[in-house]
Amino acid sequence: MNSLSSVFKHTLFRNGFLYTASNVIRNAIPFFLLPVLTRYLTPADYGVVATFQVLLAVAMVFVGLRLSGAVSVNFFKLSREELKVYIANVIFIETVAFFLIVGIIYFCAGYLSVFLKFPRNWLLIVVVIAFSRSILTINLSLWQAEQKVLSYGMFQILQTVVDVGLSLFFVAVLGWKWQGRLSGVLASSAVFAFLGVVIICKRKYIRLSFNKAHISNALFFGIGLIPAALGGWIITGIDRIFINSMVGVSATGIYVVGYQVGLIISILAIAFNQTWAPFLFEKLKEDNYSTKLKIVKFTYLYFITITAFALIVSFFAPVFLRVFVGKSFQPAYKYVLWIALGYAANGMYFMVVNYIFYVEKTYLLSLPIFSSAIANVILNYFLIKANGPIGAAQATTISFFLSFVLTWFLSARVYKMPWLIVKPGKTA
Repeated sequence: MNSLSSVFKHTLFRNGFLYTASNVIRNAIPFFLLPVLTRYLTPADYGVVATFQVLLAVAMVFVGLRLSGAVSVNFFKLSREELKVYIANVIFIETVAFFLIVGIIYFCAGYLSVFLKFPRNWLLIVVVIAFSRSILTINLSLWQAEQKVLSYGMFQILQTVVDVGLSLFFVAVLGWKWQGRLSGVLASSAVFAFLGVVIICKRKYIRLSFNKAHISNALFFGIGLIPAALGGWIITGIDRIFINSMVGVSATGIYVVGYQVGLIISILAIAFNQTWAPFLFEKLKEDNYSTKLKIVKFTYLYFITITAFALIVSFFAPVFLRVFVGKSFQPAYKYVLWIALGYAANGMYFMVVNYIFYVEKTYLLSLPIFSSAIANVILNYFLIKANGPIGAAQATTISFFLSFVLTWFLSARVYKMPWLIVKPGKTA
């Protein structure tokens, strides 16, 4: 496109590229833990770690309530003094939520431990980590709103390095098995939550003052996001719970290793979308048919390319796993194709959901999210029952594809693009 070079120089593109780079680095570092963890941990140990990650994700929904997003939005709406009070009240809400969840977990720990096949005494620690992550995310949101990309990226990368370093020490040196991996996450989360609060205070972004209006605003924002967040969690995390329950924790451990390899496609898709979205929004302002047609053609080329990448990753997965992971985890290759294809479909979803974001009709996303989540639960049960753990990977692929198709249909309704590649006034 003619103005492509000018877009590359745009602040949005530059910041998007830096955010992408930091996120890719942050996601790549744990990936390189695989050679160590799969040699020091058994599949059952790795299954416990995988279950922990799923439980942490859902705990984050209820403890954090996605309130860092509320801070980002109100950064531009409130005065500096009001923002200080708002942040204090957000932290108050998250603290109250933390104690409520702790109370619930305490009384239900026995039942949850048996149902989830997760050690009872670590359930409360999951909530502590979720609370820590929620607090440190507020600091990241402030840097993001201020467009301090380097501070944002360095803080995230440093936390990941500490997380990985401690985990390696606890697992490989002290021999703590899965407890070592979880201890690394706990220690790094707690330390960086403390650092986050210190940084917020030093930058004078907090003033203790109870404010009902701010609490109401933040709760309205956070509670409204819970259904969508849970829907996303079901699509990406419920498969481990089903495998734990229907097959066993060891099967979950092997499955997650294959899942992590297939997840490479997700990292690529997210990285591309973070730079593509600002460019797309810039071009949509022109409301030019010729430009829209070029965008559609490029989108179809992207669909083909990301699918090809998924097939390439799955083709090389057996060789990669033979070299990269412990022998007991090498059967994980059979899950890679389905997971990679699923995240290719998710990458296609990013390309069409941007139009819904552009017209600010995000409420429409409830339909594809909940439809895919419900389908995922049903498919996991029946496909795992019929095909074993690979059924969970198949359920993931189908659910992501369903989400993509439904979202594409909705985006085509709210923003007209020449998806049939025909000129105005003509029919296909």
